[in-house]
Amino acid sequence: MKIGLHLPVMVPGLDREKTLTWCRRIDAGPFSTFGVGERINFPNPEAMVTLSLATGVTERVSLAFAVIVLPMHSPVLIAKQVATLDVLSNGRVSLGVGVGGRAEDYRAVGASYDRRLLSRLEDAVAIMKRAWAGEIMGEGILGPVGPKPIQPGGPEILLGALFPQSIRRGARYADGISAFTFGPTSDDVAEKFELARTAWREANRPKPPRLVTGFWFALGEDGREQMGIYLERYLRFMGESAGRNLLPHCIATSREGVREALRICHEAGADEVVLSPTTTDPDEVSRLADLIG
Repeated sequence: MKIGLHLPVMVPGLDREKTLTWCRRIDAGPFSTFGVGERINFPNPEAMVTLSLATGVTERVSLAFAVIVLPMHSPVLIAKQVATLDVLSNGRVSLGVGVGGRAEDYRAVGASYDRRLLSRLEDAVAIMKRAWAGEIMGEGILGPVGPKPIQPGGPEILLGALFPQSIRRGARYADGISAFTFGPTSDDVAEKFELARTAWREANRPKPPRLVTGFWFALGEDGREQMGIYLERYLRFMGESAGRNLLPHCIATSREGVREALRICHEAGADEVVLSPTTTDPDEVSRLADLIG
């Protein structure tokens, strides 16, 4: 099982120097992936720009979007941007896509948040794949959208999915799933993975899905407090008590807790786990590297 690490984009105080330090430490460590998530109506750095910076200062790790909320964007523009990153990183891009769950992000960019989100996501992925294949993207257009990705057919596409309906639909077009677990718990991780395996078989996909998941973690001096502060701020949109109610279920707030969380994911059959930090302190990278080293 591979282990990756997200940049703490949802934590305040992530400036240029801290971002560069996180990039370099993750690339130099025992990690498989450097990940960045997307929010719009939140004081986090924009995902595409941030991953562009990481492309220039890393050499080894996979560069993962987890996830781009594709129905908020032009799929042709995203295809061009992602292909450019794939070229500049020499084929290291992994693209997580999803529909998100926050209507305010859609409203902030003037996009529609409607009942067709899953259909629009599937249509957008098809458009991106056509662009990467070099197809002409409309009547009267003289040439294809470029550049051509380094990876044949374009980067892998992982469905950022939490619910059964989206996982079943994703079996038609994705290469796997990029899930998230709040505990984690054995039942939650295993249930999502088994649902994906079944959906891929029923869709007659020749290859089984790549199974990726993740969870929040805290290895600071007081991991429980660190996790609580993070959850209270990040989940405020769900209500004042949301973070406080979820905290007792988050086990990865100590070295032993992170080990247990990784064991749960491994036993469920995870191909990769990409952890989400709850602090901008770059020493958190070293603490995690030491734990898994």
